[in-house]
Parts: sequence; C-alpha cells; structure tokens
Amino acid sequence: MPTPASPQRRIGVLLVNLGTPDSPQTPDVRRYLNEFLTDGRVIDMPAAVRYPLFQGLVVPLRAPKSAKIYQQLWTERGSPLLYHGLDLQKLVQEKLGKDYVVAFGMRYQNPSIEKALDELRAAAVDRIIVLPLFPQYAAASTGSVQEKVMDIVSKWWVVPSISFISTFTDDPGFIGTFVTLGKAEMAKREYDHVVFSYHGIPERHVLKGSHNNYCKLGTCCNSYNKNNRYCYRAQCYETSRQLAAGLGLAPEQYTTSFQSRLQSRLRDPWLQPYTDEVLKEMPAKGIKNVLTFSPAFVADCLETTIEVGLEFKEMFEEAGGEHWQLVPSLNSHPQWVEGVVNMIHRN
Repeated sequence: MPTPASPQRRIGVLLVNLGTPDSPQTPDVRRYLNEFLTDGRVIDMPAAVRYPLFQGLVVPLRAPKSAKIYQQLWTERGSPLLYHGLDLQKLVQEKLGKDYVVAFGMRYQNPSIEKALDELRAAAVDRIIVLPLFPQYAAASTGSVQEKVMDIVSKWWVVPSISFISTFTDDPGFIGTFVTLGKAEMAKREYDHVVFSYHGIPERHVLKGSHNNYCKLGTCCNSYNKNNRYCYRAQCYETSRQLAAGLGLAPEQYTTSFQSRLQSRLRDPWLQPYTDEVLKEMPAKGIKNVLTFSPAFVADCLETTIEVGLEFKEMFEEAGGEHWQLVPSLNSHPQWVEGVVNMIHRN
C-alpha cells in the first residue's frame, strides 16, 4: 500500500521594521507618533502618566514639526523605510524559494505586524522565524517587536513554533555589506575620520537590562561577551570594532557616538558621546572631512537621510568642516539580501 504524501511543510519568515506614517501629513504623523510614543517599552513610565503626557502634550506639539521633516524625506514611492522593506521582502522571498513564506510588517502603523502574521497563518506555515530589522538588541525596538508578536499569537487557537533572531550585531552579512558600501565611498576621496553614529537610548534602559549588574557604562563595553550580549551599548561598540576592522581603521581613526535623544540629558542622560556635540568639535582638531555610518539602521529613513545626512552635515560645515558624507544604508543591496537569507537558514 503506497505511503500517503506528506503535506508541504513551509517556514514562515516575518521581517519587521519600526514604522512610518501613512503619509507625511500632520494627521497621519500624529497617529504614528501616538502609537510609537505611548509604547511602554519606548517611554518606560507608568501608563497613567505616559498617555496624558504624550497624547495630550508632546505629540500635538511634535506632529506638525515632524510632518515637515517627513515631507522632505518622502519620495514618489512613499516612505523609504516602507519601500526598502517591501523590496527586501520580495528579494528574500525569491532567494529562499517556495519552501518559505516571507511577510513584512511594521511595529507601528502599516503594514501591521498583525496583518503580516495573518498572512503567515493563512499560508499554514509549520513554524515562524521573526527577524526584527534592528542590528543591536534594545528593549525599545527588538523587545517591543517580540512582545507584540507574542501578544498577537497568544490569541491564536493553534500557535506554531516561533523563534526570534534577537540581534545581528556582528553578523558577517550585515557587517560585510556596510564595509562594501563604506569602501565605495572611501574610494572616491580621502577622509580624515570616520563616525559610527547609533540611535541613542536612555542610560537607564541599558542599566535595567544589565546581567548581574555587569554594566557600568564604561570600559565594560571594551569586549563583547556573554555578560553584555544583550547590552545595547556593548553591541554598538562591537559593531564599530567589526566595521573598523573591515575598513582597515585604527582605533584613533574612528568615533562611536549616539544620536536622536528625545529628552534633556540633564534630567535624563542618554548614551554618550552625543554625535551632534562630537562633530562640532572636530574641525578645530583639524578633522575637516568625515565619513559617517548609521549602523543601527538597515534602511534609509528620517534618522539617516535627514538627521545624519542633512542636519549633521549643516552643523559640521557651520563648525568649519569641509565635507560630511553619509554612507547609504543597506536597503535591498544584494549582499545584504544574501546576508538575511543566511541568517534565516542558520535559524
């Protein structure tokens, strides 16, 4: 008697990035900021304080200003963070083939994580691999995605096996693609210095996640080990060391710094040094030509294109600098697509 054929067992892959407004208009930006800034992992204060403060005061004031910035960022294809994510999804799907189903979602706004998970559930995948597209783990980014995914699937009657790729700080595909892009820029001209600028987080976020109180916000990040594997600061410094090695940079030839702080550093210190302060001091030290990377992001977005690429460039030139060049993000570069595929295969 012939053995009945086994049903096709496919693996679901969920790629997730942070999020973007549906349009650069103030109402859509307000909706995005409301969802983002009331996430308890992003703003870790009691909900009774967080919601009225941000929904009632911060977001209404911030939304019109942010909308003007998003209008600078928007292209004919819409938000770069969205279309680069969709391009990556398509190319990774093509590489992985029919045994995989690749979905893409945003932690905030659209396409939602819930919609992406529904696509995987409809495809009857056997298991799901979740890849938050944040190289360095932080509770406010990767942790928030993981919490959201678990909250959604906890309501399913049948829950498949789910695994998370929580960090790819030192992943060869991630590092290698940025090195390739950096070398392409370095071939065009000579640079005095390289800046690796990461998204900042409050120091308390790092300390709250410290394993056995290992973190001292100092030399403890000089090596990357089992005690600080999920320390955001340690991961950033490790990414910088790996990139510097790939680019052939000595320690004195590069700086690791942090950008995008939300609150006053006097009341609530964020990770230091701050990129905007570091760059203003460089021209007086004879550093006039700077190449900068944003290795906390894998797709160009407001924080890369506008903040690092334009605003920091203006600050640098006003301080006496001559040339400030941002290395493009990974987006859907073929080497990065291959890197994502390899991460999925290893998991």
